[in-house]
Amino acid sequence: MVNNTIAAISTSLSASGIGIIRISGEDAIIIADKLFVSKKKKMLIEQKTHTIHYGNIINPESNEIIDEVLVSVMKEPNTYTKENIIEINCHGGVIVMQKILHLVLSNGARLAEPGEFTKRAFLNGRMDLSSAEAVIDIINAKTELSLESSVNQLKGNIYREIKNIRSKLIELIAHIEASIDYPEYDYEELGEDMVLNNLDGIKEKVSKLLNSADDGKIIREGIKTVIVGKPNVGKSSLMNALLNEDRAIVTDVAGTTRDVLEEYMNIKGIPLRIIDTAGIRETEDIVEKIGVNKSEELVQEADLVIMMLDASSDLTEEDRYIFNLIKNKKTIVLLNKIDLPVRITEEFVNEEVKNTKVISTSLKDNKGLDDIEKAIKDMFLIGDINFNDNLYITNIRHKVSLENAIDSLNSVKESIEMGMPEDCWSIDLKNSYDYLGEITGDSVSDDIIHQIFSQFCLGK
Repeated sequence: MVNNTIAAISTSLSASGIGIIRISGEDAIIIADKLFVSKKKKMLIEQKTHTIHYGNIINPESNEIIDEVLVSVMKEPNTYTKENIIEINCHGGVIVMQKILHLVLSNGARLAEPGEFTKRAFLNGRMDLSSAEAVIDIINAKTELSLESSVNQLKGNIYREIKNIRSKLIELIAHIEASIDYPEYDYEELGEDMVLNNLDGIKEKVSKLLNSADDGKIIREGIKTVIVGKPNVGKSSLMNALLNEDRAIVTDVAGTTRDVLEEYMNIKGIPLRIIDTAGIRETEDIVEKIGVNKSEELVQEADLVIMMLDASSDLTEEDRYIFNLIKNKKTIVLLNKIDLPVRITEEFVNEEVKNTKVISTSLKDNKGLDDIEKAIKDMFLIGDINFNDNLYITNIRHKVSLENAIDSLNSVKESIEMGMPEDCWSIDLKNSYDYLGEITGDSVSDDIIHQIFSQFCLGK
């Protein structure tokens, strides 16, 4: 399959200024020469690599001109896939892109699978698996932090750190294996203390990466922030105020918000995945009830809950019910509508819910928004992340592999303490080595590779 020549539309299949059809494989230039007629009447196969040529795409059967194009020629091995690559830059119309792709497929290429161009880059040694995963993260980045993190991963920063750790592991494994195979030689006094010292150093490096995963999740996905409260306390108004746009419908009618609204934003450098939910109350309306149930589920999944109270009215049973929902969650309680006579105070809320940040707000007068942003920054101290000094694990697959690697290293320590033979140490060290290799792609199954690249879009 890797030897086949593949093709796909690499730009959005919609009306736009430009569209790109990408071809990769041994026959990419030969196929393009069947369809492209240069204004200078020169064949692409004769041209230098990394050059662009002006001409027309012609249907070879009818001699019909399909479009006026620029064709980029990139010859192996210095290309994205390390194969011959042709990129046909045509006008960005849906029909014209589809017609050119059809001609390419009719003349020897096959349609690429999702992510197959990047998959070939990985299989051909152009990049490791963690760098390949960074490509889709760049495409899907919702915040500047997630983009910067993905770019650093694409540069190979994680690969280099994992490679360094694996090299130390393999040195230790080789040392142990040599002492087992050649017991007559004295290998620098191989003993439990030496192994444990090396083990502690390796474990420290793996743990440092693993400990970055919580911040990494926030960098990649944003802080999952759920706004909850009974109907008409100002949840949708808060979302609109934070986003600085009319994203959510605001009315005086209770139960206006019935579905979940979700947006991404930055607050003082911190990425937020902010979710406006249906007001939580008893209701006979079937649609609204579904929304209320969804709100309760989202509270349990949230990294941060912003609970809103109407400060101008007494605490209700609905409010108390929500207090129970948010126990043990990171929470900010907003006393909204302080422009009206206040009936609920911050002191009263602190008695009801211990160790919770309470902020008085009036969304009508834009009061309290700065205090909300400061509270979020104080609760999630990641606003000053420096990607030059630290690595952050943002991928759940990488986190799981690191956890497994740590477990294997702990097993080595347990084996030593239990007086198990050196063979047992070696087995667990090799397991840790393989788990780390899953991150870079050095020891990963075909099924996992297929699953990773199936998440990509066509043409990438």
